[in-house]
Amino acid sequence: MVHLLTLEEGEFLVKLARRTIETYLRSGRKPPVPKVGERLREKRGVFVTLTKNGELRGCIGYPLPNFPLVEAVMDSAISSAVDDPRFPPVALDELQDITIEVSILTQPELIRVRNPKDYLKHVEIGKHGLIVEYAGHTGLLLPQVPIEWDWSVEEFLSQTCMKAGLMPDCWLQEGVRISRFSAQIFTEVTPGGRVEERRLSCPESHR
Repeated sequence: MVHLLTLEEGEFLVKLARRTIETYLRSGRKPPVPKVGERLREKRGVFVTLTKNGELRGCIGYPLPNFPLVEAVMDSAISSAVDDPRFPPVALDELQDITIEVSILTQPELIRVRNPKDYLKHVEIGKHGLIVEYAGHTGLLLPQVPIEWDWSVEEFLSQTCMKAGLMPDCWLQEGVRISRFSAQIFTEVTPGGRVEERRLSCPESHR
């Protein structure tokens, strides 16, 4: 059974992500893994998202629960800062302008349908993230992404296909694997500032 984290635990992880990035940028080394309770050592999927002036600055993580949460957060934090191929590495003096968000994922669940159009009935904006897998390609989008872009379910499916490097309508093809997951999200309100749990809600237009 997967436990929801408390705000205190979420705040700890966000601050750990920031401290890990800062240490790595200063020294080139990951800091020691802190001693934590059992809940933060559960194996969980996680993504760390960096935002600067409202724009994405890096986002990398582990979709599957293969590593203890505390370690997955630290590794994802470093990767999001220096290894996201879409962006140049974050500079140390830039970190003061970056907001950090940690998304803790549930185990992805394969959506099984007889008709691909039925995917539209099994994805809920504001609740689900998506993973598309086909022909060696994989794409993942977190639950907050369609909220931020005001996408419909069909747009969300198409955009996840494109994230995988596939055609937008690939989700309608036979043999495509589509999985959904949920996330508990903790984010800084301002760079290095107060941490709150981010609760997603579906836009009125998509209800």
